[in-house]
Amino acid sequence: MRRVNRAAVAAVITLGFLGGCAVPASERSITAYEGARLIVGAGRVIENATLVVEGSKIAQVGGAADVRVPAGARRVNFAGKSVMPMIIDTHVHLGETREALIRDLKQRAYYGVSAALSMGNSDGYGLLNIRDETIPGAARFRTAGRGITTPEPGRSTVPYWITTAAEGRKAVAEIAAHKADIVKIWVDDRDGKYKKLTPDMYGAIIDEAHKRGLRVAAHILSLEDAKGLIRAGLDVSAHGIRDKDIDDEGVAMFKQRPNLVLIPNLPDRGVKSDLNWLAASLPAEELKKLEAANTDRPKTQALFGIQARNLAKLNAAGVRITLGTDGNRPWGPHEEMLDMVSAGMTPMQVIVAATRNSAELLRLTDAGTMAAGKSADFIVLDANPLDDITNTRRISAVILRGAAVDRTQPVR
Repeated sequence: MRRVNRAAVAAVITLGFLGGCAVPASERSITAYEGARLIVGAGRVIENATLVVEGSKIAQVGGAADVRVPAGARRVNFAGKSVMPMIIDTHVHLGETREALIRDLKQRAYYGVSAALSMGNSDGYGLLNIRDETIPGAARFRTAGRGITTPEPGRSTVPYWITTAAEGRKAVAEIAAHKADIVKIWVDDRDGKYKKLTPDMYGAIIDEAHKRGLRVAAHILSLEDAKGLIRAGLDVSAHGIRDKDIDDEGVAMFKQRPNLVLIPNLPDRGVKSDLNWLAASLPAEELKKLEAANTDRPKTQALFGIQARNLAKLNAAGVRITLGTDGNRPWGPHEEMLDMVSAGMTPMQVIVAATRNSAELLRLTDAGTMAAGKSADFIVLDANPLDDITNTRRISAVILRGAAVDRTQPVR
């Protein structure tokens, strides 16, 4: 899968207007990126590829011998580089003011993330218009707006706190009226501190959401709750199963729902790791804090082991997997991809999850793969991530909507 015969797969897809357009290429902002290994984002690789970008869109992609570069196009030599689609993060919690949100979106673009879904823990409705804005150097924004849970005194008051199925339906109606991208629910007693959403409540929420054309993503912890939510028609598991190893029935339930999406959101592996790759992008004090917590922690390793085994089983069963990081770490996707490989996924499977599959979950039809007509969103890497997934951290350049992201100074 990592090396595919060029003649078999690198057929060129060309936008028809390129050949017949009378405007010179130099006046149409056409750039040809040549010589790189191109990871398409759908499980394919094109060696010695040529990628032609016109404005903000990909115009041609294929092997060097098969692409006709328009006369006058700017040519950029990427020999020795690897190119992959930008990453899409399907589970984050972003800033709650316009200034903070735009900063978060620009930070994500710096690390090669082109879009992020904020999962229900911010008011969000006052910021929905940002979804329609094209902000230079910033990732795209999607949001669940306010999520739904039972009363959780002491925690965030932003989500809808409900105690009946009828209140759940009312909350969904309001979420739908604001045109949020997805409905987020929490099914978790927080170590016995609160009552969980009952099957009657979350069943009503899922039913109402589906009636209104919305999907439902659930924060879960236990295998028992996961099974109940799947029976109720859940669309997205916003976490993996965290309390125990998944049984055969649980695997079968996932397999029986081919449209059910899993966002593993793996926890810290609990293993001391090399953080030097962050030194150029983080303030010294912030890196110092990360290093202080960067130790081997056996209990954390055990918790990671449960979720890693569960991910390996569901991946082997063909469950549709995307990438999510939770929290608000703009560099988190690179850590998560290593976690997913550590759990047994191949680098190619992880890249597909983080690009094509994640784009499809967010319904971004112009993102996630390198193909003609798609948005020109890609990362240029100094080494091959199919050899070592941590090579996604060796970023030479980020091209977002056809323009280079300024990486000379990290966004802070």
